[in-house]
Amino acid sequence: MTTTTPAVPVADPPRSPALSPSRANDFMQCPLLFRFRTIDRLPEPPSSAAARGTLVHSVLERLYDAPRGERTPQAALSLLPGEWQRLLDSEPRYQELVTDDGWFDGAGRLLSTYFTLEDPNRLQPEARELRVEHRLAEGPLLRGIVDRLDVAPDGALRVVDYKTGRSPRPGYEGNALFQMRFYGLVLWRERGVLPKMLQLVYLGDGQVLRAEPRERELELTEQKVRSLWAAIEKAGRAGDFRPRRSALCGWCAHQAVCPEFEGTAPDLDPALAAERLGLS
Repeated sequence: MTTTTPAVPVADPPRSPALSPSRANDFMQCPLLFRFRTIDRLPEPPSSAAARGTLVHSVLERLYDAPRGERTPQAALSLLPGEWQRLLDSEPRYQELVTDDGWFDGAGRLLSTYFTLEDPNRLQPEARELRVEHRLAEGPLLRGIVDRLDVAPDGALRVVDYKTGRSPRPGYEGNALFQMRFYGLVLWRERGVLPKMLQLVYLGDGQVLRAEPRERELELTEQKVRSLWAAIEKAGRAGDFRPRRSALCGWCAHQAVCPEFEGTAPDLDPALAAERLGLS
């Protein structure tokens, strides 16, 4: 009699340390926040706004599974229950954030706003929730997720990101444009094609922010990313991630362990820092 050996699941290899737009913004905002999220990976309670944003993103991704002509506001709303259940299956804590039907009404309003800004029946994205990655020569590995990538018949690239909040005030677009230029840089270096358009779709107030990147802008973005990574490596080797107080501290989940609020940060594990930053 022939016996078979049960298959043993093979664990996915650990992902290489990389810099994303979110973590880059963390370090620019507050090096200690970067450390808490990237090295210590301290837990953060889910927020109602973040959960709703995740739900709306999921619906907009799934909407494009429907054929052209059937991507309607009603179709989007009909996806909400199923996508919400999918999110609960992966993150049960989200359930405690919903206190009444008004929460879902808010998600519905954001989806309705989307249809006033774009007609999805006229679009056929090349990719949705596209994972992009590129290692700079003698530099860091860059990684991110692009909400939508459109490719025109002539090969022109449009990089699209959905935001469920409100658009930044004039003169305060810097962080948002840095994120999009980061994605533009990765796609340019990986595909050899300079994106034609970077587009931020703000569902909170129905605004669209567009930028046509030039090569020089993306080269400057690369310089900034390299400088940031050098500063991160220096802080990691020295074990010195200092807090930077700002108006954004009011939204931080880590005030209890922040020296700026009379807290004490946990001791930094040098080996863990080296592992999660890829320090040699």
